[in-house]
Amino acid sequence: MKTIQLGQSDLHVTPICLGTMTFGEQVDEATAFDILDRSLERGVNFIDTAEMYAVPPRAETFNATEKIIGNWLGQRPGARQKLVIASKVAGPSRNMPWIRGGSPDLTGKDILEACDGSLKRLKIDVIDLYQIHWPVRSVPAFGDIYYQPASGGEGSSIHAQLEALQQLVQAGKVRAIGLSNETPYGVHEFVRLAEQYGLPRVATVQNGYSLLNRSVENALDETLQHLNVSLLAYSPLAFGLLTGKYDATGLTGPGTSPQARLTKFESSRKQRWGRPEALAAAKRYSALAREHGLTPLQLALAFCYTKWQVASTLIGVTSVAQLDECLDVWGTTLPEELLKAIDALRWEIRDPAQ
Repeated sequence: MKTIQLGQSDLHVTPICLGTMTFGEQVDEATAFDILDRSLERGVNFIDTAEMYAVPPRAETFNATEKIIGNWLGQRPGARQKLVIASKVAGPSRNMPWIRGGSPDLTGKDILEACDGSLKRLKIDVIDLYQIHWPVRSVPAFGDIYYQPASGGEGSSIHAQLEALQQLVQAGKVRAIGLSNETPYGVHEFVRLAEQYGLPRVATVQNGYSLLNRSVENALDETLQHLNVSLLAYSPLAFGLLTGKYDATGLTGPGTSPQARLTKFESSRKQRWGRPEALAAAKRYSALAREHGLTPLQLALAFCYTKWQVASTLIGVTSVAQLDECLDVWGTTLPEELLKAIDALRWEIRDPAQ
């Protein structure tokens, strides 16, 4: 895999990124070490984590993922130099009182303190890509599809957040900055203010993107292209819906693995992934994959791996075998006939896991 430059930064990453939010919840430390070792062995140089992880978020597993990665780095001399490490500061915690006391804001002070915490847990001196996990502004995200201008949630300004991020860059604690779960307006504002005031320019936006959620293509992709900001696509398998493992059993029916994420965690089923229409759509894509001699997983990942909009696709796994299966899809191309069938299906069912 050739590396790709992220935005206008000096970061060059593989087009596949190891997402780690399962570490500390579904994945114990020993298994996480095996996954990290195998990922590095197979040439993946990009790891993404967050202070909020593991997922689903709980007070008991808050910060657990970063600690596991830090322990692994501490036992693997030389691994750090081969990796681009990304982490995130949680946005307004609101319903998560274990994060900054449930604060409805993300201040500059919060960003500075959160970064120091992540550096300590990861046992590194600098975070290569530091991202704001979700905006302070009230935006359509995590299953919401409408912007509500009267719902408040303005909090600290983008300018104030950029000034804090600048302090981190100047202190040598962060190399580049990024956003997550952002809108076209948000990206434009971050870039505009950075250019106007000489502040750090965002290199990336990490948003959900999959066959079940192509909302990036409804305007954000134009923004990213013109502003030279790279898309990091998360949940390309839609929390497992696009692997086909729920097709016959549903999310909780007899025969479903009790360790499958949407079976094991009721909180996940209450999100966009648990919608009946999302499961119904996933079954349609699974059938389409099989009609063309592919597994559902191969179709879903090859779709993301080959889209011009995507700089790097985040894959989250719970075993080395799953990691290998996802990496082995790299190089798979989808024929034009199949791409047209995908677009026709999307026209009919749109984005049920948006």
